[in-house]
Amino acid sequence: MKIFILALDGVFDTGLTVLLDALRLAHKFAAQQMGGALTFEVSIVGMRKKIKTSHGLAIPVQGIMPDVKPDWVIVPALNTGSPETLIPALGRRDVRQGMEQLRKWHAEGAHIAASCIGTFLLAEAGLLDGGEATTTWWLAPLFRQRYPNILLDETRMLVPWSRIVTAGAAMGHLDLALWLVRKYSPELAAVVSRYLLADFRSSQAPYIIPNHLAQADPVIQRFERWARDHLKEGFSLAEAAGALATSPRTLQRRCQAVLGKSPLSYFQDLRVERARSLIQGSSLDLDAIAAEVGYVDGTTLGTLLRERLGRGVRELRADLR
Repeated sequence: MKIFILALDGVFDTGLTVLLDALRLAHKFAAQQMGGALTFEVSIVGMRKKIKTSHGLAIPVQGIMPDVKPDWVIVPALNTGSPETLIPALGRRDVRQGMEQLRKWHAEGAHIAASCIGTFLLAEAGLLDGGEATTTWWLAPLFRQRYPNILLDETRMLVPWSRIVTAGAAMGHLDLALWLVRKYSPELAAVVSRYLLADFRSSQAPYIIPNHLAQADPVIQRFERWARDHLKEGFSLAEAAGALATSPRTLQRRCQAVLGKSPLSYFQDLRVERARSLIQGSSLDLDAIAAEVGYVDGTTLGTLLRERLGRGVRELRADLR
């Protein structure tokens, strides 16, 4: 399997190196266990002969050779973690050239993958139009507003769609590498994951910080503040809209456009976040915590925690031991 990693100036160091390390391990173990029946031949390619990572490390890069066709092309993130730095980066000449090359590779039959902010390059190139994707969770509002014709689910760690797969934030690069190995050999992927002490993860939801998402829009920021003040009382769309001097329909529409969910669903996110904080930061029992976030008893809250986080009270408290 011939894999190109498209590295551009300012590439996120960890994203690049974790891909290289995981795929190199896969290549090594494949040779030992499968006698060369499966190989992972990885090349760092780019639009320049040499690039600098976000930490200023110089990386030699292979040029694009038209007669060499990759099976997979992986786009690691650029270290542009805010809209103020990301949007200008998408207009850079080398980034635009990279997008054009991605379109050519895809048209020639290559599979394309990206993680974290790398997913924005695929979206900007039009490769995800009409499809499904995930991305780095804290830039999900920007992604959703900039690319409204892409069905985004930032709670998922990996989203395969057609010949493209997108992965979540930062260490999602490792999840992406393991997914790629597992696609061709589940046994090999299991060995690599054990050597790297890396579990297979399906969700970003436990890592999302709701109030960071709210900062993308002033109305959502105000709704978030109102919601935190009313967690004990329960949710009322009419009361929330009235407090924000807007209509219920407008609040519904704004939440959907920015957060990809209803006001009630976001309200529940805040309840889960507050409940997790109390579980890990206090000795209160589940019923007492449920009362703090507006539930009659702990059973309902426990069910919600497992739905949203995939874990119960004991597991959440065990994390701190």
